[in-house]
Amino acid sequence: MRVLVVEDEALLADAIAEWLRDDAHAVDVVYDGDAALERLAVHDYDVVLLDRDLPAVHGDEVCRSLVGSGREARVLMLTAAADVRDRVSGLTLGADDYLTKPFAFPELAARVHALGRRARPAAAPTLARAGIRLDPARREVFRDGHYVPLSRKEFGVLAELLRAEGGVVSAETLLEKVWDEHADPFTSAVRLTILKLRRKLGDPPVIATVAGVGYRIP
Repeated sequence: MRVLVVEDEALLADAIAEWLRDDAHAVDVVYDGDAALERLAVHDYDVVLLDRDLPAVHGDEVCRSLVGSGREARVLMLTAAADVRDRVSGLTLGADDYLTKPFAFPELAARVHALGRRARPAAAPTLARAGIRLDPARREVFRDGHYVPLSRKEFGVLAELLRAEGGVVSAETLLEKVWDEHADPFTSAVRLTILKLRRKLGDPPVIATVAGVGYRIP
């Protein structure tokens, strides 16, 4: 899942990003509203964590712009203001959820997961296909009942392939959803991750290569 963190407190923004990356998300970080608008014009995000009190362009304006653009990204608004009127105001702007600082990172991660599910077509909490069962909340993968330890990137790639329900997922899409904006579009990271996944998932192979198109789990 691709997440944009928009927070002007750099230490907090970077800490949020690391926490979410450990949760197998691709995370981009910006520190003001102007940079947020630039990223949103280029990338399709599943969830945007948006601090309300931003420099350059206020978080309210970023939220209005995102909602008005018709993009499907879900907005989790962050603020130090705990007043009910502030929360209502944020939700009225089009935010999907509201979290008051200070917050617990596990709660933040749970809300990001919930919003990510809403940003996609409805899907079962546990993804299953071809003898594979993946639990996004527990970050566990089993094949034919046997636990399969995966890295963050391997887990993210497998989740995207399972969500496609047999459809082909291009390497470009995997790079967009599992890595971040700093990933080299010419990198072999996707191919190498697929190779490692195949090895860890064992025989018979379940990930098929569709030449010139991408990958799928039939």
